Formats: sequence, C-alpha cells, structure tokens
Amino acid sequence: MPVVVVANPKGGVGKSTLSTNVAGYFASQGHSVMLGDADRQQSSALWLKLRPEAARPIATWNISHDLIARPPRDTSHVVLDTPAGLHGWRFKDVLKLADKVLVPLQPSIFDIYATRAFLDELAETRHADQLDIGIVGMRVDARTIAADKLHEFVDSLGLPVLGYLRDTQNYIHLAARGLTVFDVSPSRVEKDLQQWQGICDWLNS
Repeated sequence: MPVVVVANPKGGVGKSTLSTNVAGYFASQGHSVMLGDADRQQSSALWLKLRPEAARPIATWNISHDLIARPPRDTSHVVLDTPAGLHGWRFKDVLKLADKVLVPLQPSIFDIYATRAFLDELAETRHADQLDIGIVGMRVDARTIAADKLHEFVDSLGLPVLGYLRDTQNYIHLAARGLTVFDVSPSRVEKDLQQWQGICDWLNS
C-alpha cells in the first residue's frame, strides 16, 4: 500500500491542490484511495465533502492533530496532506508512514529558502534512504524571471523534478466542485494532463 505524503513547511504553496489531484489520479486508475488531511485548515477534508457521489470514490482518513494513525488495511493507496510548519515528532511520525514524499514548490524566493531547509532536514532523517522524494513546481509561468530562479534552484538539489504545473483557473473551478483534472473530459484539461505525465509516472514507479 503506497503512502504518498505531500509536504512543505511553507503555507500556500499548493499542498492541498497537489494532494487532491494525486488522490484523484489514483481513483481514476481504479484504486481504493484514502485522503488524509493533517492540516488545521482542513482544505482537503472540505474538498472531499464537496466531491459528488457520481465521481470515483475517495475515502476520508480521520486524523487528529495529535495522532496520525495507520490507514485501514483494505485501502490500496493513501495520500496525506500535511500542514505548514511540519516538524518535530509529527514530522517523524509522518515519515514513518511515507513511501513517497511529494514536495510542491512555488517560484518565490521565500518558498525556495523555506523548502531548502525542509529538504535538508528531510535528508538528515533516519528514514531518508527509504523514501522516494520528488519536487513539483506549482503555479509556474515559464516566461518569468521567477521561473528561471526556480529552475536554477531545483537543478542544484539532486532530486527529481517531476513536473511544473501552470497557474490556471482549472484547478480552482474543479476544486470548488470536489473534482480533479482526472475527473473530467481530457479535452477540457489537455494541457494540464500533459504536465501531470511525469508526476503520474513517478507515482506508479
């Protein structure tokens, strides 16, 4: 049972967007998916409540702020959306569950520096050699100087950059209905699905 943890200590980088769409991808492949939300804002939990009955099912993983329990055995795939400022014993507990850690990163100097410290901490953990870690650029406009800085930073990490997701209203409109880019006609989100290809390949590896 693969457990994908979406983590970054910086708030507002797109963790919930990434988490819900990863869960949506797994569901689109016919898996029994559970989405956990350890963030106090409970954005992913709210999204699940908005998800229509006709959509492929994604179960709720009830997690308290003080305890992250193991998911039920009948679940085949798990996605965990984590809070900003994740550190200490909760950070270690999350990593004990994780098979893969997906790190969203925006082209902002503040996000870059915060993420660098987080990745350094991640590399120093006891379980680092057992984790598969991938970076996803979020809300990236390739035509900007900020995007150039982001490329420069991720090239120095020695970690795989799985893809860059564009800044589009598609994610906002779909999230408001409890949906993902994997729940609608591919022709409506063709550019977005192309950007997800590398991420999906990594999730399946």
